Amino acid sequence: MPKAKVAPRQEVAGLLRVGTPYERTVGMRRLTNTATDIALSKDGHLHILCRGENLVFVRRLTLDDKDLGAFNLVGGGGPVGGSFKVEADFVWPSAIAIDASDRLWVCDEGANKFFILTLDGKVKGSFGKQGTGPGEMNRPSGFCFSPNGNIYVADTLNHRVQEITREGKFLLEWGRPGSGAGEFNMPWGVAADPNGDVYVSDWRNDRIQKFTADGKFIKQIGGSGTGEGEFNRPAGVTVDQDGDLYVADWANHRVQLFDRGGRFVEKFAGDATLSRQAREYMISNVMAMRLREMTPIEQQKRFRWPTSVRTGPDGRVYVADYGSHRVQVYKKEAVRLAPGQIAPRPRSNTLYTQF
Repeated sequence: MPKAKVAPRQEVAGLLRVGTPYERTVGMRRLTNTATDIALSKDGHLHILCRGENLVFVRRLTLDDKDLGAFNLVGGGGPVGGSFKVEADFVWPSAIAIDASDRLWVCDEGANKFFILTLDGKVKGSFGKQGTGPGEMNRPSGFCFSPNGNIYVADTLNHRVQEITREGKFLLEWGRPGSGAGEFNMPWGVAADPNGDVYVSDWRNDRIQKFTADGKFIKQIGGSGTGEGEFNRPAGVTVDQDGDLYVADWANHRVQLFDRGGRFVEKFAGDATLSRQAREYMISNVMAMRLREMTPIEQQKRFRWPTSVRTGPDGRVYVADYGSHRVQVYKKEAVRLAPGQIAPRPRSNTLYTQF
């Protein structure tokens, strides 16, 4: 088995967290129906994979919620979806990502393939087939790019993770069915941190597993439950530039944040306001406004079945709020500390203050 190339480890001296406040909402049912995954292009635009019954499309929005158009991958026609259909044999796309060359990668769990597109929907290539052998897939749900440019894919019904090149050449695999360390029960999401370590959301085992770049088990994060640091069907995962881990805790209707050591930091339950597009639609549509008034505002803020979470280089956190057909945006506030700025560990855990 070929050995993966491991990126040089990057160490952060310390991180002074201020918080991750809610910033805005983009999208609405008529634009981002059943938002499933998100990818960011170099210009900061959002590319949102939306998949519902008989229709799968990619919608492009600016951070200010300006609609840049959409194209269909499966189905088409009607008031929702794109202006044209991409000519390729898509079946049931599950995840998207944009590489350093601004190419849009689509993982299709129905076709057991990867498709490579331009940002405006032109097909540049594809590879993959169904099977259980090296490089073959069975309903892949998620993928990510490694620091060295390869692809990690959550090969869901084969209960494993595979590393492949961008040309589809098999490099390595790890995992088998089960609930022990290094085993999986339908892995969904996968993310690589700046050091090359890999996080996998183990869907039916309700946990996150962390591995080295060559598949050696490091630790488990979480377990079944509704408490802090526990999961109920974890879906998409991502790691930001500081090594912080974000998990879309799907059936708990929240996102959880962990530090690079796997310690629980905070959770987000949803804070949505109306997006610009939704506000304009409500003002011009009396019936829609009446329907909105029938539901308590507090309920309308919350996540419903979040499937994906992504981060940008500016600290923004994007959550695909699948059940509410939108993307909620947060902004991480933190100060990166140099070694000389960190005080020694206190001798006592008690802090006394005087006013």
